[in-house]
Amino acid sequence: MIVDGIVEPMELGHLPYKKGIYEGYVGRAGLERHGKKKWRRHVADVVARFTAALEPDETVIGGGNVTKLGKLPPHCRAGDNANALYGGLRLWGGKEYALAPAGAGSQRRT
Repeated sequence: MIVDGIVEPMELGHLPYKKGIYEGYVGRAGLERHGKKKWRRHVADVVARFTAALEPDETVIGGGNVTKLGKLPPHCRAGDNANALYGGLRLWGGKEYALAPAGAGSQRRT
């Protein structure tokens, strides 16, 4: 979550959900265990719960399986995995880290 331009890391996927944790229902393991139809329902339910609780302006759904969702829930957009790398570098490495051109890996800005 980004609040006033500051990344607020949250491990919401580890919160309890049904008979496990959110991550176990909306991640790859949940897709494999429950099948695409139930998995899509779980994703929609989880997004609705988080949206109600956190009231974000927009929700970005990422991960390699986002394309399997078909229609995205309201006020959501698909994220690109390349953005996760960039965001991780910025989060853990500070603003001095940037992404190099595609395929070149990351490099440190001085």
